[in-house]
Amino acid sequence: MWLGYGIGSKVAVVCMLTFFPVLVTSVAGFKAVDVDRVDLLRSMSATQWQIFRKAKLPSALPYIFAGLDMAAAFSVVGAIVGEFVGAQAGLGVLILQSDAQMDTGGSFAVLVILSLIGIALTKVLTLVRHRVLHWMPAENADPRLPA
Repeated sequence: MWLGYGIGSKVAVVCMLTFFPVLVTSVAGFKAVDVDRVDLLRSMSATQWQIFRKAKLPSALPYIFAGLDMAAAFSVVGAIVGEFVGAQAGLGVLILQSDAQMDTGGSFAVLVILSLIGIALTKVLTLVRHRVLHWMPAENADPRLPA
């Protein structure tokens, strides 16, 4: 309501839903940095930027990508909820209209489209993760997977 019924309110809802998973996993990733690596770089007179770039960021990237995976799913849900609350067009409005007309097939068709959007976002993130974490074995690229 603060941002009106335009696109700004939907973007705000998506940002609020996706910010915290990424933040929490990023903080966990930066706390999981191997202290020995940092000590080694300090003993070699590395600057804070070099320590961040060579040790902290590479160690935190798998955690950050895990947060981005959660954020991708939450972004689709947030966009639909934002459209439920107040919109004149979009897939959320289409779901509400199909429900009002008791068009179950139409509702499921929109849900299939939303599922495809979620799958596409996940695939894009997987491709980006493999490109960015090319140095990490595939089984270790996701900290949520068992070691």
